[in-house]
Amino acid sequence: MTTVSAAVTVSASGLTLRYGATRALDDVSLRLGRGVTGLLGPNGAGKTTLLRVLATSVPAASGAFTVLGHDPASAHGRQEVRRALGYLPQTPGFHPDFTPFEFVDYVAILKELTDRAARHREVRRVLDEVGLAEVRGKRIKKLSGGMRQRVALAAALVGDPGFLVLDEPTVGLDPEQRMRFRELIAQAGEGRTVLLSTHQTEDVAMLCHRVLVMAGGRVRFDGTPAELAARAAGRVWRSTARDPGAKAGWRTGTGGYRNVGDPPEGADLLEPTLEDGYLLTLDGDRGDRGDRGDRGDHGDRAEATA
Repeated sequence: MTTVSAAVTVSASGLTLRYGATRALDDVSLRLGRGVTGLLGPNGAGKTTLLRVLATSVPAASGAFTVLGHDPASAHGRQEVRRALGYLPQTPGFHPDFTPFEFVDYVAILKELTDRAARHREVRRVLDEVGLAEVRGKRIKKLSGGMRQRVALAAALVGDPGFLVLDEPTVGLDPEQRMRFRELIAQAGEGRTVLLSTHQTEDVAMLCHRVLVMAGGRVRFDGTPAELAARAAGRVWRSTARDPGAKAGWRTGTGGYRNVGDPPEGADLLEPTLEDGYLLTLDGDRGDRGDRGDRGDHGDRAEATA
């Protein structure tokens, strides 16, 4: 697991952004240090909106943040943030006839690497780092989905950014591709700040020293993966049938049921996982949202358009 330094590299306070009646970001504050921080949350939680704000792609309506000491409120500060940033969006766009070398070289030009020889050395370096040296001259449209994701990661890494923003980088990958991509993310987290948005709790358990849980545009949990799992201590149990009183329950490969919620007296308790703690955190948020009518299912549409 990646370790983290105590130094704060990214700090945000009171970030707020609305889409119509929906609060995509609702007074979000956070402090990040070096290492990999996981960002969990359901669809519509505000994760992609938060990443876009931190990547200076979308401005917040209110609040402030700094990246590596740079404040994007001014044009100069925004330029400095972008120079320090590597961003892998949820759906990276490629020109299908570009090769990995041509695409990453194009991104390097946008990142102001103007010396051609030095820029090409940097492009070759990041393509080698993500394992694409052998296919750098092949058309992107002929690459597998996993290789295309690696091209996008190489583009995010070019120029050695201090802050790396990754939005669902392992979505759609098969187990072997996901495992190899985790290796790359862990390497990227050495010596820099990485914010990783994902629906995969196992990605967080295997990669992250810290995890944030978002729901309804707010940060509902901020702590270590172990602390998130501990939220479910004494609230996970085994039974021969799904317990009707459980908040969640499913049949396991052994034929029994794993239940999460408030166990009956004398229940056969199990060791909680990060996913158990995450489910209970979300369940608590749903309870909190009962008297806030402007949330509902609008969050999914807001994040889809954010």
